[in-house]
Amino acid sequence: MGCKKEINKKKDEQFEIQFFEGVLKGSPNFVEALIALGDLYTKHGFFEKGLHVDQKLVQLKPDDPIVLYNLACSYSLLGNLEKAFCVIQIAVARGYDEFDFMQKDSDLEKLREYLPFKDFLDQLKNVKAKA
Repeated sequence: MGCKKEINKKKDEQFEIQFFEGVLKGSPNFVEALIALGDLYTKHGFFEKGLHVDQKLVQLKPDDPIVLYNLACSYSLLGNLEKAFCVIQIAVARGYDEFDFMQKDSDLEKLREYLPFKDFLDQLKNVKAKA
């Protein structure tokens, strides 16, 4: 019984990815489809593909703090901590303020071990405590 559910789940996931890829062939700048596809890629471990989607989204929405945050997550997942840190600083400057989530988000696990980011988080905690 469990095997059938797992097989069906994989088929559903593949269908969703193929669906959004198809949508984007006809409308390559369809932001909502890009967001959904980027999430699916990341969820299923296709981090390189997720990075490309996030880079495209930043081109389309360069000031969106959540789009920037997601790009930082993609860089972190791929181990590019310098770029992840740079982009997350921009996301915060543009208004991203889910600092508690940053400390728990598994996509940022590698980045949280990066000393400049640790210092940055400490600074954010201090600013938040004073506010």
